[in-house]
Amino acid sequence: MPRILGVDIPNNKKVEYSLRYIYGIGPLRAMKICQILGFRPEMRASELSEEQLNKIVDFIVREGWKCEGDLRREITQDLKRLQAIKSYRGLRHFRGLPVRGQRTRTNARTRKGKRKTVGVASAASPAKAA
Repeated sequence: MPRILGVDIPNNKKVEYSLRYIYGIGPLRAMKICQILGFRPEMRASELSEEQLNKIVDFIVREGWKCEGDLRREITQDLKRLQAIKSYRGLRHFRGLPVRGQRTRTNARTRKGKRKTVGVASAASPAKAA
C-alpha cells in the first residue's frame, strides 16, 4: 500500500480516488493533483513509484494545503476558541446541538443522539388509581 503523508491509500483504486483518503484532499484537489503531475486517468495507486509519491507530497506542500494532522489540529483549535469565548456557535458545539440554525423541536437526531423520553407517566401509575 502506498503511504502519503502518513496515510495508507488503497492499492486497487485509481490514483484520483485513492488520494481522497487523505484528510483535507477532496475530489477537486485530487483531480488537480493528477492533472498537473500528469498521471494517466486509468492509473492505479499500486503503479505509483517512490518518485511519483514524493512528487505528490512536494506538490501538496508547495501549494500550502493543510492536510491530515495539521488540518485536524487547526479545526480543533478553532472549536476550542469558539467555546472559550462563549460564542453561540461554541456553546452549540459544546452541547452537541445543531450549529447552523436548524430546528431542534423535531429532527436533529444525528446531532442530538438517540431519543430520551422525558416526563411520560405509565397508565397504571399510583396517582391516577387514587
